[in-house]
Amino acid sequence: LFRSDTDFAVLQSQVHEAWVRIVGTTLGDARRYITACFDTFPRPRCVDHTDLQQVGGRYHEFRAQLMQRHNEGLTKTYNRFHDPEDCSRDIVRLRELHAAVDRTVLDAYGWTDIPVAYEFLLEYDINEAEWTNKKKPYRYRWPDEVRDKVVARLLELNVQRFEADRLRGVGAENAEPNTKRAKSGKRKKALAPSLFPV
Repeated sequence: LFRSDTDFAVLQSQVHEAWVRIVGTTLGDARRYITACFDTFPRPRCVDHTDLQQVGGRYHEFRAQLMQRHNEGLTKTYNRFHDPEDCSRDIVRLRELHAAVDRTVLDAYGWTDIPVAYEFLLEYDINEAEWTNKKKPYRYRWPDEVRDKVVARLLELNVQRFEADRLRGVGAENAEPNTKRAKSGKRKKALAPSLFPV
């Protein structure tokens, strides 16, 4: 169930991005968002979503204004976001708002001990000699150790929720292997629910 700016904040966060990295697929160097990235993601279940709604709204509104002001789409905007040489006021503010989203999402899980720290890091290894003057694939993101900690907790949370649902008899229809469903064509899923249960 979507709660507009609340869900926007969660799905734009690096918490969700960390999940997408382990569940999604790749095509060359590009990462592909598949159905399982959304279906299996264990969202925070905090009672009060006010903070998430507010921070999501601020981020969404500022980003929309920035794109309109510069007449740029999402791709150009985020190319600038991840460019270590772009220190324009708008982009710095967008990074600050993104950090606020990440902090609020982590807090919604109760993971207040995880730091929100960013670096400009290469998205994948490159051969410096062959790369020459091409723009390097930097991303403004959490260091790997922070990402790994978040992924470990998401996986643990995912298993806990699956077990709790199983004990209550919820989702029993998804416990069967995915092969029968795929053959019958009743349901197309990129990943069996039992592999990464919600």
